[in-house]
Amino acid sequence: MITTIISIMVSLTISTLLIMTCFIISKKAKNNREKMTPFECGFDPKSSSRMPFSMQFFMIAIIFLIFDVEIIIILPTIKIIQMTELTSWFLTTSSFIIILILGLYLEWKNGILEWSN
Repeated sequence: MITTIISIMVSLTISTLLIMTCFIISKKAKNNREKMTPFECGFDPKSSSRMPFSMQFFMIAIIFLIFDVEIIIILPTIKIIQMTELTSWFLTTSSFIIILILGLYLEWKNGILEWSN
């Protein structure tokens, strides 16, 4: 019990010290117009340096991330097939894949996968 309390206190102390150190180090000076503008050889910029963000690209990236994580979840099922019954493994894996396919179908029907409107 005492070791648990000591480990919690040590982790809280280390976390607090790191947060305080980051807070002290990251003190920024006041932002002014000269520091916020992009540098173009000493001249004023010709156009805005900020480009509009594509929401379709963001959605495709999120979908890719979700499916990437789901592949990591599916991979251990190959090893689990040796430890469990074949029917329970098949039902679990097929229900997971059916949920993924239904999610992909709903995204497709809602037009999330359409790049241009």
